[in-house]
Amino acid sequence: MSFRQLLLLTRLQTQGRSTGKKQCFVLGIFYSSLLLMILQIPSLAQSQFVPLNDDYYHLIDRFEIRRGRLSEDFHIGVKPFQRKAVVSLLDSIEADRTMPLNDIDYFNLQYLRQDNWEWSTDKTPMSQKRFMKRFYQRPSDFYSVQNKDLDLHLSPVTHLILGGENSSKDYLWLTARGVEMRGVIGKKLGFYTYVTDTQGMFGKYVRDYTLNVREIYLGYPLYVLPGESFVKSIRTYGVDFISARGYITFNPIKQINLQFGHDRNVMGSGYRSMLLSDWSSPYLFLKMTTQLGRFQYTNLWANMLYNQVGRKPEEPINKKFAAIHHLSINLSKNISLGIYEAEVFGRENNTFDLNYLNPIIFYRYLETYLGSSDNALLGVDFRWNFLKHFGFYSQFMLDEFKTSEYFGKKGSWGKKYAFQAGLKYVDALGIKNLDLQAEYNVARPFTYSHKNGFNNYVHYDQSLAHPLGANFWEVVGLLRYQPTRRLTVYGTFTYSKRGVDSDSWNYGSNIYRPYDDFRARDEGNFIGQGTPVNTTFADLRMSYMLKHNFFIDGRLMVRQQESPLESQNLSTTSATFGIRLNIPYRQQVF
Repeated sequence: MSFRQLLLLTRLQTQGRSTGKKQCFVLGIFYSSLLLMILQIPSLAQSQFVPLNDDYYHLIDRFEIRRGRLSEDFHIGVKPFQRKAVVSLLDSIEADRTMPLNDIDYFNLQYLRQDNWEWSTDKTPMSQKRFMKRFYQRPSDFYSVQNKDLDLHLSPVTHLILGGENSSKDYLWLTARGVEMRGVIGKKLGFYTYVTDTQGMFGKYVRDYTLNVREIYLGYPLYVLPGESFVKSIRTYGVDFISARGYITFNPIKQINLQFGHDRNVMGSGYRSMLLSDWSSPYLFLKMTTQLGRFQYTNLWANMLYNQVGRKPEEPINKKFAAIHHLSINLSKNISLGIYEAEVFGRENNTFDLNYLNPIIFYRYLETYLGSSDNALLGVDFRWNFLKHFGFYSQFMLDEFKTSEYFGKKGSWGKKYAFQAGLKYVDALGIKNLDLQAEYNVARPFTYSHKNGFNNYVHYDQSLAHPLGANFWEVVGLLRYQPTRRLTVYGTFTYSKRGVDSDSWNYGSNIYRPYDDFRARDEGNFIGQGTPVNTTFADLRMSYMLKHNFFIDGRLMVRQQESPLESQNLSTTSATFGIRLNIPYRQQVF
């Protein structure tokens, strides 16, 4: 059946149906035709993506900075990266005889190559310590198969944490079990799936993070753990949840990659992102990445969720949608500029507006054309690597630009923007494998918020950008030091000041709250207005890699939250010890 015949079939069978049913049927036919197209295209190598992992991605980032030029196969500000693109970077580094590498650098190169061995022309040798002759033939895979029909990689996932904190007198613990699988079918269709079942007890400041916001301003309690979706409570303060991600990927032509599934995406080079971060839970999306030399154009269509006020447990959650595109240009060998646009929208009948499927149109025009009040956001990001030791990066997000609000009124509530600037310094002060990073983030009041939950920059009650929402400024300091091959020390320091609502008035920090709901003032707004909350966070972690992707972690954390509002005061000291296999370290710094 041809693609034209499929469209004709769609038109005939949707006559007489309701609008919602028509759209569901059209989308079903669209995805069916997409699968048929996959089966008919010539064989092209299909690469999966490296899962988002701050420790892992830092190794890639530092190698690009030390190389002194941007990668030709991926853009550092759009994550995740394809595995074959990472291997291409490794090949370029090892072929560059002018780049000095020490023993630890060679170890890290080999670690990254082993983790992506199927894309390496210099194949990692078979492990000499295979288990029962069939398992762990490669250091990175519990079980693997590679032939002309199937490339399969299967590994268990485990995480165990034990510890305690002083503020709640509770034991801290976590246990997770799961599996990770990736592969390619017939050299045409790539796939990835990950699932874990997790139970645990997190620190008090984590438990209070979203629950209090929902109770105070939206009238009902909902416990949402950062980065996760549905969370059940167990015992007194414990949680039980399932994490799941999965997608398929293929290349219809060499220059275009399509990815469809359930996961997260990141736009930015920093520790935080003011454009699109991985702070929220995974979401359903279709992504198209077009790579044309120094140009990379990314289209992302996402199906997100709005947990409507008053929803009963048996009722479905309302759907909302985001249409995003990002154009990244390597202006020179070490300077990159990105242009970002996002439109967040929802309809009462939970339907996707097909106008936003246009991959190259200006979304702000569509919003005006449709006569809608959807939420348009514009942004730019910048990256400059210099002297083979430094990487400067910056972001600027403009939310709903209106000239009358920006230039006609001083301190207008409609003057909504966020900004980031940061600097990475690798092999700092002449010390090998010592990397420092400093970052400044700020968001004006009411940024990312909108008239209702269909249009705010939120998915499943979690911010799509910075975890603090809006009406704050923050400084971040990071230290990463790898004194030996397998031992790495991580230090994190953050200090933030934000203004929160202590009464019925809306001062613009809570992005879940409609911006016209009891707004305290229309003019004279400033960053930090409302009741001030100052938070100091210091974290020291040591991770030792006993075997490939098998880590032993020790962590000490001190967090101080101070405010004139007594309920916001919290002093926390915690210490934990854990082991993890094939899973990123769970970052919860806010």
